[in-house]
Amino acid sequence: MHHINHFSQGLITPLLGYAMSVVGSLLGLLFAARARSTEGAARVRRLAGSALALGGTGIWVMHFIAMMGFSVSGATIRYDVMLTAASAVVAVVVVGAGLLLVSYGGTRPAPLLGGGLLTGCGVASMHYLGMAAMNTTVRLSYDPVTVVLSVVIAVAAATVALWFSLRVRGRLLTLGAALLMGVAVTGMHYTGMFAMSVTGTGSSEPPPGAAPIDFLVPLLVGISLLTIGLLMAVMLSPSEKELRSEAELLARIERRREQEDPPPATGGRHRGPAVRHGGPQPQRRAGRTPASGPGWPGNGGPGAAGPDDRPSLFDPRSRP
Repeated sequence: MHHINHFSQGLITPLLGYAMSVVGSLLGLLFAARARSTEGAARVRRLAGSALALGGTGIWVMHFIAMMGFSVSGATIRYDVMLTAASAVVAVVVVGAGLLLVSYGGTRPAPLLGGGLLTGCGVASMHYLGMAAMNTTVRLSYDPVTVVLSVVIAVAAATVALWFSLRVRGRLLTLGAALLMGVAVTGMHYTGMFAMSVTGTGSSEPPPGAAPIDFLVPLLVGISLLTIGLLMAVMLSPSEKELRSEAELLARIERRREQEDPPPATGGRHRGPAVRHGGPQPQRRAGRTPASGPGWPGNGGPGAAGPDDRPSLFDPRSRP
């Protein structure tokens, strides 16, 4: 009789899987926190990094490492490479779709619940697609009730993860959220695995596909490089606090510039110097009065009365 063993390698596979889930969740939350303070293409890039970290390292890698400890007594297990790779793509895509939905949907409950439902069902699909990629010499079946329970756990975990991506700030809270998300992802995986049972014996010939050990070395090397690259990207990118401080500094500089050089008024109004009623007043030159300028009588200017121009008593113009 065949027996299923989920911990054939001891506690190394569940502990390593949980650790990788925490690391992926932590990186995903850090990328999501930086995406909150950016707009446009920069936000999309950070959300893509979050989806790659959370869906790839946090979920799919955890699933595959845990599968290293799965065995069936007296049976040979092989994996379909294409289906296994497709399950990884599904994990990253559904997590990215959920992050985009909640990121641009704001804090309203509808985008959060919709994103959690989409992402949770996608993660469950990734899990069972990865199980479908497993070829064995025995026949396997699944308990429907336990399968539904695993899907519910996946939806709840995805909703909480998306809520964390919108709300969590600070190092301690982010680390605590990543630890909790690791528990949720690991719990969902093993709940789905415990839904499996052996129902009979299949073909005696070795099944097609690749042995688990053939995936192990490339997987660990690829994950290590991916994790190091994501960590460097997070460390080199500005934090949410730094981005907010920079935005406030730029706003203060802009306000000071507007105060020093106010923009011209619109609407036909003239903000020049005030003009007294009665029209513009002529400017007077220093040291000269209206009665002492050229052209006034007695000042030697044009029209001034000289000694030969004085009116005579016999002049008809001087008569009354």
